Amino acid sequence: MPLVALLDDRKRRILTLALPIVGGMVSQNVLNLVDAAMVGVLGDAALAATGLGSFAFFMSMAFITGLSSGVQAMSARRLGEGREDQTAIPLNGGLILALGLGLPLTVLLFHAAPDLYPLLIDDPEVIEIGTPYFQARLIGLTAVGMNFAFRGYWNGVNLSRLYMRTLVLMHAVNIFLNWVLIFGKLGMPAYGAVGAGMATAASTWVGMIYYVYMGLRYARGAGFLRGLPDAGTIRTMLRLAVPSGLQQFFFAAGMTALFRIVALVGTAEVAAANILIQLLLVAILPGIAFGLAAASLVGQALGRGDTADARRWGWEVVRLAALIVGVIALPGLFAPELILMGFLHDPETLALASAPLRILAAFMAVDTVGMVLLNALLGAGDTRKVMLVSVGMQWFLFLPAAYLIGPVLGYGLLGIFVAQAAYRGVQALIFAGIWHWGRWYEIDV
Repeated sequence: MPLVALLDDRKRRILTLALPIVGGMVSQNVLNLVDAAMVGVLGDAALAATGLGSFAFFMSMAFITGLSSGVQAMSARRLGEGREDQTAIPLNGGLILALGLGLPLTVLLFHAAPDLYPLLIDDPEVIEIGTPYFQARLIGLTAVGMNFAFRGYWNGVNLSRLYMRTLVLMHAVNIFLNWVLIFGKLGMPAYGAVGAGMATAASTWVGMIYYVYMGLRYARGAGFLRGLPDAGTIRTMLRLAVPSGLQQFFFAAGMTALFRIVALVGTAEVAAANILIQLLLVAILPGIAFGLAAASLVGQALGRGDTADARRWGWEVVRLAALIVGVIALPGLFAPELILMGFLHDPETLALASAPLRILAAFMAVDTVGMVLLNALLGAGDTRKVMLVSVGMQWFLFLPAAYLIGPVLGYGLLGIFVAQAAYRGVQALIFAGIWHWGRWYEIDV
């Protein structure tokens, strides 16, 4: 008998909503690891260049990905209110905002990339590889914003399986184009690390086109492309999306600043940190996915006017997610070298990454508590408080500590990742306190 069938109705509902999101989000970072493994054969400089370029792109797209939170919160609330024919109107608004923000941002950053990328690292070889890689990734920026708007909608109306279906298509396209463009197959030139950026951008546009097709198929009756959102909807979306976008931007900027701090220790440390962060995201993204499920369940409960049920959903998702992510983290705790050797081919770089991976794995379940409740608060519309806590903890506590512990005091990569685990643990406690004592349920969406 399937495990899901043995659980009570509420846990089945959590898993039915969360598992497709988990599969989609884990598959995204498994793909990132495939990219890293394919680029890794080109050497530490290429690996460091793509790692820095990926986080520079993450920072570039972060603001418009905040649209996802606004779309999800509003769509879930409309569904809970019984207004099924209007659930896709926030999606229409999200797509308009993604186009309006994404296109000019792409042009601006593409031309500024040769001046911006060298701010991340001083190594000339890494800069030479990383700048065109970053520019290639920027071609997909607008599509990323639109894809996140779609993701928020599918999750908000309990159709998360469609999100996973699109990601599977994108991953297949990306892996195939990686093989063609990195190594010069099927008569194409070998673009090396830049080819990985080209492949990722192309697959993102493929995903956006498929999302539109599925919107026409599954969401026309809910208002998809059948009406523009009114001024009140746009204002509400911006009220929700701007703090969430700023939180995402500063988080991404903080990760980029972290790479800059690691670069002060050494290029091998940057290559190791790239893989550590990718592995961290593979392990923690199930927690974020459960958080997105919590955001939908909380939003729908608030739409019904049931505050107690909304609070209960948050804690139930926390318990289930922490258990699952804790189990996922066990290989990183007990066999870090076995995991790392598929990505790091230099023995010294491998040795640098081993102990930090153990630290990350040991704290993964605690971090999951914070991730679930952060997203549950976003689902309730409390985006401003999430922004203040996340930005404050990262920029005023963790990054100064990482700089002091790593390059200044000489504790290197291990010291930096000990600080990372400690800051994420404290942040989880703060979000737990807000969920228990806060008045997030009074926010109008």
